Amino acid sequence: MAVKMVLDKVLEKIRPDQVEVKQALDTAKSFLKKLNENLKNKKISAKAVFGGSFAKGTWLAGDYDVDIFVKFALKHKDDDLSKLLASALKSWKPEKIHGSRDYFWVKKNGIKFEIVPVLAINKSEQAKNVTDFSALHVAWVNGNSKKLKDDIRLFKQFCKANRVYGAESYITGFSGHVVDILVIYFKGFLNLLKAAVKWNIKKKIVIDHYNKLKGKALMLLNKSKIQGPLVLVDPIDENRNAAAALSQEKFDRFLKAAKAFLKKPDVDFFTPKIINVAKLKADGYVIVQAKPVKVKEAVAGGKLLQVFDFIKYNLKKFDFGVIDADWFWDKKDNALFWFKPEEKKLSDVAVHKGPPLKIKAAVKIFKAKYKKTFNKDDHIHTKIKREFQTPESLIKHLFKEKYVKERVVNISLIKN
Repeated sequence: MAVKMVLDKVLEKIRPDQVEVKQALDTAKSFLKKLNENLKNKKISAKAVFGGSFAKGTWLAGDYDVDIFVKFALKHKDDDLSKLLASALKSWKPEKIHGSRDYFWVKKNGIKFEIVPVLAINKSEQAKNVTDFSALHVAWVNGNSKKLKDDIRLFKQFCKANRVYGAESYITGFSGHVVDILVIYFKGFLNLLKAAVKWNIKKKIVIDHYNKLKGKALMLLNKSKIQGPLVLVDPIDENRNAAAALSQEKFDRFLKAAKAFLKKPDVDFFTPKIINVAKLKADGYVIVQAKPVKVKEAVAGGKLLQVFDFIKYNLKKFDFGVIDADWFWDKKDNALFWFKPEEKKLSDVAVHKGPPLKIKAAVKIFKAKYKKTFNKDDHIHTKIKREFQTPESLIKHLFKEKYVKERVVNISLIKN
């Protein structure tokens, strides 16, 4: 199928129609009006405005999360913003989300509102917190993407379908802001993919929309913020790498999907994949399901990732190896982890390597600990009985570990 036909079909599904837009706008505008009235009644010098994809006109059909920025006058102290906003939201019984500056969630008529307190800055130097740039980001995107709204939608959906969307610490993918900047920089979704597949991945990719750092981004930006594969100079704040959260794993996954799509365009690249447990098991994967703890989404996701990494680490540690591993959580149900071990069953004994023979004191201690030893490759060795011969037996044992039990409510192997 021709690529234009594919993209047109995708847009028919992901672009909200007029009825959906009207319904969402009516609810959102009503909430915004009431919030601004509350701010006025509380005599708080602030104004609530739409933010995120809702303000940019790039939201996806069926995606009813609405960002609202409450822009506080610069006279307010940074430490007071969240408290003042909480008082204005009190009647809605909001859920507080802890962050560099606390923000809030409110659900109304099926829409989740994310309300973020920011300072009403006009230039980047006035910012006290990274969230203060949010309104400037919206203004920049709207000023540079008039003919690219659908391209932004396409890239966002492409990232979501291939599980590389979201800058949360447990996802480490492309943030909405990164999606916007890349589409605008390359002047379209297809142009972005065609450029990406030509990137020299042996080098760090650096993109500076306005060339503000004159080719010296890797020297001038904070070293801790340029550890990932992509350095994307924020067009609003040249001291920030907008893509700092992007991991090598998600970057590689994106590139693989981009190459496959350009080779054979298909709407499937924009459709979130259902995890086929039966196929994974047939392909030799060991599958685990885990119920997350009831805490904030970002915290629960972080704990799930820690358990996934813990199991993966121990599979390697106990000689099973890992050919492939991944996990998925839709933020609603149980998470799924799947691991493809190199070894399905190990021998009942393992060779344990000891210290070099030349370190006689250490060798003496080793011999005192183990009755039967032998020398090989200038080291002393012994054979010990394995505690776990199959990956399943090891993983079941790990479920009982305190590290795991503190991070998930329930966890088990999927047998069938």
